[in-house]
Amino acid sequence: MSWTWGAPKRPKVFGIGLNKTGTKSLAAGLTRLGYRGTTYDLALTRAVMSGRMRPVWRVVRRYDCFEDWPWPLIFRQLDERYPGSKFILTTRRDSETWLQSLKRHAERTGPTEFRRLIYGYEMPDGHEREHIRFYEEHNAAVRCYFQDRPDQLLEVCWEMGDGWAELCPFLGLPVVADEPFPHRNASPSAGSRGLDGPMDSRA
Repeated sequence: MSWTWGAPKRPKVFGIGLNKTGTKSLAAGLTRLGYRGTTYDLALTRAVMSGRMRPVWRVVRRYDCFEDWPWPLIFRQLDERYPGSKFILTTRRDSETWLQSLKRHAERTGPTEFRRLIYGYEMPDGHEREHIRFYEEHNAAVRCYFQDRPDQLLEVCWEMGDGWAELCPFLGLPVVADEPFPHRNASPSAGSRGLDGPMDSRA
């Protein structure tokens, strides 16, 4: 599954926030800025989990930016293979907000292979502590890995008001001033900047 647009030659941009952190909003923003990207891919996630990276590199060669699975799982390998790339960590206002969004999504989709492969459980109910730990440890690992390279990592939380003013300068582009940032999958229960998504097959 991919989203495309005319793409200039720029460093690759990898969205490495977990699902339910506003990855669709990131994709929409990057599309507006002229990037050509790809999103979640079950076959590639299977390949990553089994240690087969060749199909992953074939896909990376074809696009400029990436978000959702399997990209958060391999940020270290991506950095090593594509030095100078930009990485964007999308987050939620807190861990509990992320968990509740994930649980609502799981209620709509039911058990998924994505969820089993990544989190180790087909459904988050009854395994809340493990999911929170996964989320927090992933974010901490990303921050630690890039702590001496702030020019390569941008952390954003769309709910807290981040948008063009943070994204554009990080990418070396003029700030978009004539239109609002494209928040996607807003949940009425979470307010105007909520980030719950429609039904799909992701985790």
